[in-house]
Formats: sequence, structure tokens, C-alpha cells
Amino acid sequence: MAIKKEFFGTKEGKELSKFWIENNNGIKACVTDMGANLLNLIVPDKNGQEADVVLGYATFEDYVVNDSFLGATVGPNANRIAGASFEIDGEKYQLVANDGANNLHSDKQIGYHVRIWNVAKVGDNYVTFSLEDADGCMGFPGNKKISVTYTLTEDNRLEIHYQGSSDKKTILNMTNHTYFNLAGHASGDILDHVLEMKASNYTPIVKGAIPTGEIAPVAGTPFDFTSPKRIGDDIDADEEQLKLVGGYDHNWVIDDADGSVQEIATVTEPVSGRVMKVYTDLPGVQFYASNSMNIVGAKEGAHYKNRAALCLETQYYPDTANKPQFPSAVFGPDRPYDTVTIYKFV
Repeated sequence: MAIKKEFFGTKEGKELSKFWIENNNGIKACVTDMGANLLNLIVPDKNGQEADVVLGYATFEDYVVNDSFLGATVGPNANRIAGASFEIDGEKYQLVANDGANNLHSDKQIGYHVRIWNVAKVGDNYVTFSLEDADGCMGFPGNKKISVTYTLTEDNRLEIHYQGSSDKKTILNMTNHTYFNLAGHASGDILDHVLEMKASNYTPIVKGAIPTGEIAPVAGTPFDFTSPKRIGDDIDADEEQLKLVGGYDHNWVIDDADGSVQEIATVTEPVSGRVMKVYTDLPGVQFYASNSMNIVGAKEGAHYKNRAALCLETQYYPDTANKPQFPSAVFGPDRPYDTVTIYKFV
């Protein structure tokens, strides 16, 4: 394999690039140093017909803003922190309140998804982006060094490897916020996609999508995806948890999470025959069904409407910074950050 580099755009006087990685099975991934984001993921269907299965914008300028976090590397903290603040060892840290009273995805203006990353290394089938983030930036403590490596393998795995260090204890809980539609990015909604997750529990929320702190069983609820189920079957059920966020936008608790990489989810699109398996070493995954989406003039002129895609955002649980009973996302001098998520097409 060889990687093709293309000009993408200019920000702050710096020329930024797109990197196309292709394997011998016709899968192509395109990533960029503009936010370390995933722009395209082209996958053949059961008949060999290619389609781009991730949502994206039409222009470089749209990625400079990226309000909807399309394809985004989110950091230093993905998801929500209640009250836009947290404490480490008794010291309080204040973040921007950008989702009501809470913090969502660290910072929409200067989060990692809209930062200029360095191109640290380019191999035959991978690109590594790196970033340095100063102590106090966005309210998070510690001078941080971060890298994200995208690798496309010959067995059709798009592997995302995150590594980070900090000279102070801090919160590191990054994710990839790609929106998938396995029928093709402009093909309509994902209600006929079939989802299975290795998750017998989830974390219920209150208004504002902050977890209550409870770990609740999915059995007998619309949140049960322990066996394959069409996404549209229960998404509009008469269930308060769904009404709070207009559908699925919750964290599932991965069964038997022990820090090793394991298969956690399978998505099947019945018409195209595309199947995507998700692997991670993290304890949680946010399944978001792009409720209330409305993006006009996206790539290839697409109009993305309500439930046009699904996100499977691997993570430490939302608001873990304020929930000591949840798995800790505190990293620092004695605990480097190192995690892997894989999207595999079979």
C-alpha cells in the first residue's frame, strides 16, 4: 500500500493536507491534519459497489468550524461533564459551559477536532498526527502531548490508536465521532440498520444528558441490543430516557471490560450487505442516532436529515470526572493514556 497526500486547505497560514490510505480490498480511508479527523471511508458492498459510508462536509472551511463533530477526534474530553467543572485531588477546574450548564466535547471553538495537528509520521498504511496542549488550555490541567494514529490493514480494519501524556493529573477521554451510514453517507436514515452490542447495562441520564450515576440493566427496555435488533424498532418508544434526548444518545456499559481489546458491537446494513464490527479496550460506548440532525450542502451536495447516521463513540463514561463509581479517566505522570478503537468491515 502507498499513501496519497493532497492539499486540503490553509489555516493560520499553514497548508493542511488530506491523506488517502487504501488496501487491496478496495477500502479507502481519508484523514487530515485539520483536527486529526476522518473525512472519507469508502467500502465496497456485497456486489463490489463502492460507497462512502461516513458523513462529511463539502469544504475545508466547514471542517475548520465542524459544529457537528463530523469524523472528529474529540479531546481532551469527549461527551459531557456536569456543571462544566470537576475536581482532582481537591482542586477545582472550570470548563466552558457550552451545553446548557454543562460541558460537551471540551470546547467547540478550540477543541482538538479543530486544532492544527502535526504530521508526525507517515507509513505505508498509517498516518500519525501529534499535538501539544498547554497546561490550563480549555480549563484542563497539565502540559499534554497527544498522538492519534490511523492504520488501515489488509483485513479491513481501520484502527485508531490514541496515546497521551501529561505532567499533571488531568482528564483524558478522547473518542472518534464519525457518523456512519453503511448504505452510503447520502442514502437516508439508519433505522433499518441492525445493531448488536456486548452491553447488558447502560447509564441512565437526567435532563441535560448527564448520567445519574446508576448502572442499569437493558433487559426489557428499548436499550437492549444484546441480540441483533433493527435500530428503528424501539427508537420512538414511549420511554422517558429516549424522550430526554429525542432517541438514542446514551452510554452503554461494555460487558467484561478489562482493558484488553475486544469486540463490542456489530452493525449490519441489510440491503448493501455491509457489516461493521467495533473493537475497543475502553469500558463504554456512546450510541448516538444523530437525533435532530439537519446539515444542508454536505459533501457531494448531500442533505443530512434526522437520524441520517449512527455514532459508536468508544469512551470512559460521560461525567466520569464527577462520578467516582465510574471507571476513572484521570491520567498523568504515573498513568499514561493509551487506547485503541477499531472499525472492521467483514
